Amino acid sequence: MPKLVVIPFTGYYTSPIGTLVIQNTANAIQRIYFTDQTAAIKTSVNPLTLLAIQQLQSYFEGNLQNFDLPLQPEGTTFQQKVWSQLETIPFGTTTTYQHIATILGDSSLSRATGSAIGKNPLAIVAPCHRVLGTNGLLTGYAWGLQRKQWLLDFEAKQSGTYSKLF
Repeated sequence: MPKLVVIPFTGYYTSPIGTLVIQNTANAIQRIYFTDQTAAIKTSVNPLTLLAIQQLQSYFEGNLQNFDLPLQPEGTTFQQKVWSQLETIPFGTTTTYQHIATILGDSSLSRATGSAIGKNPLAIVAPCHRVLGTNGLLTGYAWGLQRKQWLLDFEAKQSGTYSKLF
């Protein structure tokens, strides 16, 4: 039976590309995701929620490249490994699903890696937008390819480069 996780705090941040919902416990961020239904968001924030909002604002102002937040997303062991790997992709660079699978020990797991990335519950903070197809093209992004492209262009402009890790 899956364990029940209560997420007592919810806040939101209106970014240049849509509203981000931040959900956290007293000790860790569990979800950050885009939504189009802001009227339905009931807020109940704590200092950690406010810290996440502050860091997201700094990111979108071009003043933050690396987030420093305690994270605790819910997922399988494999998903956790993939999501942790996302956090190592440097600002302004890209990699591929296959490259991440190779780093995790098995390049044949690129589809499973892609599936785990597609379920990433930490938009922006675990930067799945920095992962491209093996051919270097944009592929799926849970919150829309237009947002993925915007984020890549934004980071390229901020860093002065759009380099790839492969």
